[in-house]
Amino acid sequence: MALLPEVKKDYGKLKNFVNGEWIEPETTKYIDVENPATTGKIGELPFSTKEDTIKAIEAANEAWMEWRETPPITRARYMFKAKNIMEDHFENIARIMTQEMGKNIDEARGETRRSIENVETAAGVTSLMMGYNLEDGAAANIDEEAIITPLGTFGAIAPFNFPAMIPFWFWPYAVATGNTYIVKPSKQVPITWNYIMEILQDVFPPGVLSIVNGSHEVADALMEHPGIKGISFVGSTPVAKYIYRHCAENGKRVQAQGGAKNSLVVMEDAVMDRTVANMLASFYGCTGQRCLAGANLVPVGQKAYDAVLPKFIEGAKKIRVGYGLNETTNMGPVVSGDAKKKILGYIEKGVEEGAKLVLDGRDIKVPGYEKGYFIGPTLFEDVTPDMTIAKEEIFGPVVAVIPQDTLDDAIEMINSSNFGNAASIYTQNGRWARDFRYYLNVGNLGINIGIVAAMSYFPFAGYKDSFFGDMHGQGKDAINFFTDRKVVIMRWF
Repeated sequence: MALLPEVKKDYGKLKNFVNGEWIEPETTKYIDVENPATTGKIGELPFSTKEDTIKAIEAANEAWMEWRETPPITRARYMFKAKNIMEDHFENIARIMTQEMGKNIDEARGETRRSIENVETAAGVTSLMMGYNLEDGAAANIDEEAIITPLGTFGAIAPFNFPAMIPFWFWPYAVATGNTYIVKPSKQVPITWNYIMEILQDVFPPGVLSIVNGSHEVADALMEHPGIKGISFVGSTPVAKYIYRHCAENGKRVQAQGGAKNSLVVMEDAVMDRTVANMLASFYGCTGQRCLAGANLVPVGQKAYDAVLPKFIEGAKKIRVGYGLNETTNMGPVVSGDAKKKILGYIEKGVEEGAKLVLDGRDIKVPGYEKGYFIGPTLFEDVTPDMTIAKEEIFGPVVAVIPQDTLDDAIEMINSSNFGNAASIYTQNGRWARDFRYYLNVGNLGINIGIVAAMSYFPFAGYKDSFFGDMHGQGKDAINFFTDRKVVIMRWF
């Protein structure tokens, strides 16, 4: 399939976008950006310095007051313009994402659509940002009101697995409510967001939306600089804890989404054909590299086990692994050689601890892409809850089957995890479904849905070691995170 004109084989050395201009960072250190299917170089990422980051922060701070004074209805119109440009470049965004991250093209298109939906939701700022008041709220002739106001400049430290979408959980709401924003893309997959910034570069006034490429030095500078009011992060739990602590030490707001170990529970009355298809997408979609991916398959009772497992294994064997730009590919590579090595280590650990390796994806070969970072669908049976593969986040296409005798047992097992990101149940029984959502301590719950990805007008939730902070991304939570309240008490003589 021919590449579209804007989709290149090599994107060259990336620059930063600061104060409305693309500028060379003050660094001599660059690393290659790889296509994980071909392992070929497709660009170079600069390790921007602290000074580079400060330039972006100062420019954003300088732009803030004028942007803050822009009426919300006008800011909403900027969001409409951004949405239209994203629509025009929809396919290019998806294809670039597949090039650098590896997910298949349909998954990349879905991610692009979710990105745009957040812009659409943020465009409702004129309603979302309204305050509230009460006449005679304190006493006769004393009125009280709460005014919702922006705070300044915020930043995002983004992960690799959703190169486009995750910054969109945050920046549209920040910018629409009158703040300025700086995105630091993942060093593994920076090209997608650099392309997005390129197509949006003329939408907003200089300094309103910026991008700084780099690694830890950029992240630390954002967290430490007094000109940054808050940080949004998505990634692993150890890094989320560091971000949470470091932002708090520097007096900043923070929303830090951590890791996950999601269980999908199957009851005996589940509609098995549709359940299996839905679960396969959850476990193996995006090659298991998403925080909403299924990790543990939990049949409840022997009848459910016997009904679901053969169908699941049969379906997993039919998954087509290959280059994501091939329209027939169901599952692409993992993001890097390091990621592949880590996942293979977990598979070895499962074997060592006595789990039965029913599907082994370690030796898969993709014709024409023999050097790619591919792992095939993998499944373990005879897994116990105390095994490493049952407890730790693998972030790859590895499924652990952990049968339980009763729904209460399944709920207790899930609640015993340090993670609280997501869980799903497959059943037609309303009582079981209600008990599941009532007693489970996770932030995102699915009933006959394996990928419980909230729409843009709902928050992306999370409990325990899966989230650190007070307000989540997306929807009203995001509006509250990027604003504060001025309470005004008035009496007129």
